[in-house]
Amino acid sequence: MLQDRDRIFNNIYGRFDKSLAGAMARGAWDNTPGIIAKGRDWIVNEMKASGLRGRGGAGFPTGLK
Repeated sequence: MLQDRDRIFNNIYGRFDKSLAGAMARGAWDNTPGIIAKGRDWIVNEMKASGLRGRGGAGFPTGLK
């Protein structure tokens, strides 16, 4: 799970470069290969455990999409 210092939206107010290169410079993609290496089932289970829901009116669980 995320630690207190982790943030999903670290550029939500657009204070930093919005380009992909800017995101990469901030480390936004550093762990992507590690996450992919854990496999599809691990990723889906993490999404289910997160409780994240869609933004539509039904609030469908993201881990089931």
